[in-house]
Amino acid sequence: MAAVIFMAAGAAGCSPSGDDHAGNARAWAGSGTNAVSRPVAGAGVAAVTGLRPDGTLETVAFDLATGARLWSHPATMVGRPAGMGVQPPAIAGPPGSGLVVAVEPPRTDRRLATLTARDARTGTERWTRPVSSTLGPARCGTDVCLSEATSMKESRFVALDPATGRARWATPGIAEVEHADPARIVLFRMTRRPSLEARHPRTGKALWKFPVDRALGRGVSFAGGWTFGVAPADDVLVGHMAPYKPRKRGRLSPYGFFGLRLSDGKPLWTRERMVRVYPSANPAVALFARSFTGRGGAGGFERIDPLTGRTMTTLPADRAPKPPWKLSFPPDLSTLGFVVQDRPGPAYRLRDGAKVTGGGTRGWTFCDLNPPPLKITGQRGFYPVASLCAYDISTGRRVTSPGAPPAWYTGSSGGWRVWRDERGALHGIHDTEGSAPGMYGM
Repeated sequence: MAAVIFMAAGAAGCSPSGDDHAGNARAWAGSGTNAVSRPVAGAGVAAVTGLRPDGTLETVAFDLATGARLWSHPATMVGRPAGMGVQPPAIAGPPGSGLVVAVEPPRTDRRLATLTARDARTGTERWTRPVSSTLGPARCGTDVCLSEATSMKESRFVALDPATGRARWATPGIAEVEHADPARIVLFRMTRRPSLEARHPRTGKALWKFPVDRALGRGVSFAGGWTFGVAPADDVLVGHMAPYKPRKRGRLSPYGFFGLRLSDGKPLWTRERMVRVYPSANPAVALFARSFTGRGGAGGFERIDPLTGRTMTTLPADRAPKPPWKLSFPPDLSTLGFVVQDRPGPAYRLRDGAKVTGGGTRGWTFCDLNPPPLKITGQRGFYPVASLCAYDISTGRRVTSPGAPPAWYTGSSGGWRVWRDERGALHGIHDTEGSAPGMYGM
């Protein structure tokens, strides 16, 4: 059983998100689980994929209100690319009868793993479905969705009834859920010509389709990575495709940002030859990018309006110090800072690009840019979800006891924010309202 610390965030001396709710925040920190995937929250629980000391994976569920560990069961990955990271479980179903759905090791047929749905509170098995290869399950509205048989020509994307595990509808090919609301599920289709596609949640009827090369140009590839997001109350889906170079002398694939109208898939804006900077908020919430010259040289940094694609602030490339450095942002995203290890680094106001003077500026950035790969039995090339640490930019040193990382990193679900720290411990805090995407999505 994991040890749990439950506290008031104000008593711990932290202001996790910089909002008005921080003084009344409820927070917990648990131990006993080495969390390696992105955590998910819903139905009164938080769930994550953990790595056991023997190299096997497990699905672990925690009480969202207290952080108490509720249950765990073995987990596995079959056919998931290492570049996507360790798959998290999915939480699906209506409030009060939630399920945690995960891929578990095979039981009888060694060729097949088992997609298993368990009661969110008790871990009791509700239904199973054999799978040969999959990217992993995902919540799509109140249902659970997944691509299955991904290593075969007969691959398909399927939406399952969370109560029974039976298919509501299916469509051929491999896809990932990027957004879901009562009116539509938006899928990213990973094909030779990648596309976004909206379908009706209950029937699977196609509502609109947008080939990504219409925004960024022919030859765009999903091999370099992708990001999509929708900010709460906005009708704009923001997408980013990263560059990919298949051979040493090959040409980079088209890359950049674009915005679509969520309701009908109409293209709204495009910004080519720009890459997302890390760490940073989900591009639909706050878009920070870096431009590149025609010959591949690094350009300046830009803050872009996610709704219009227009540049709001520009920082020329010569504002950055000599490498190595790490980008950092405060909880309110008001400044962009360069963390130089154990040395002073510059910081700039994103409102007008002016340099911040006087010292004492804090920013959150990656704790470790070169973590060792996870020692997962039978798997290679997987890394844990990157964690953030706070730094004093004026000294280049870590801030001790900085509190919870920013909301733009963690995201929120029903006011709860859940994250893993650099040691793999899971944390939760209730200090905001509603739900919003974080750096890694919802």
